[in-house]
Amino acid sequence: MLAAGGMDGAHDLGHLRRVWLQAQIIAADEAGVDRAVLQVACFLHDLVNLPKTHPDRNAASVASADAAVAWLASHSFAPEKLASVHHAIAAHSFSARIPAETVEARIVQDADRLEALGAIGIARMFHVAGSTGGALFDPADPMALRRGLDDRAFALDHLQVKLFGLVDTMQTATGRAIAAERADWMASFRTRLLTEIA
Repeated sequence: MLAAGGMDGAHDLGHLRRVWLQAQIIAADEAGVDRAVLQVACFLHDLVNLPKTHPDRNAASVASADAAVAWLASHSFAPEKLASVHHAIAAHSFSARIPAETVEARIVQDADRLEALGAIGIARMFHVAGSTGGALFDPADPMALRRGLDDRAFALDHLQVKLFGLVDTMQTATGRAIAAERADWMASFRTRLLTEIA
């Protein structure tokens, strides 16, 4: 997926495929899911992808929803499902803070947030930090015991600033269970990292 400044490895085709895979796992435990809406929302949710540092980052999901609906409408997608697709895409974003009001929106939101957790979450966290000029961690105070947390400067701070908190934002029971397991793994990774740099 192209972002301002070039290819974004954290939001590439692999990301879209993984979101769709996780969405299918979550959907198996949810009732009344429209699979057509869910699939296109998963694959089109990042059509407009702005860098983390962009001032309009929180508007990207609505722009993606607008672009997705326009494209689907021009390709004979069921008109009565366009509003559902738009909402599922618009509500997926953490920064947009749009409440997920449908089962498809809740699933897309959870599936996308799972990408920020576990091993893939660690990989994406360091990738984004490197692409925005951030350091891996503060060598003098990696756990921010004597300074304020700053995840723009130090990737490791992002665990505490945002990622561990994602578990409590999950909308489905299946998503929450997967998120909790992945967050536990991330905490163990941080412990190992701190041991290696001590």
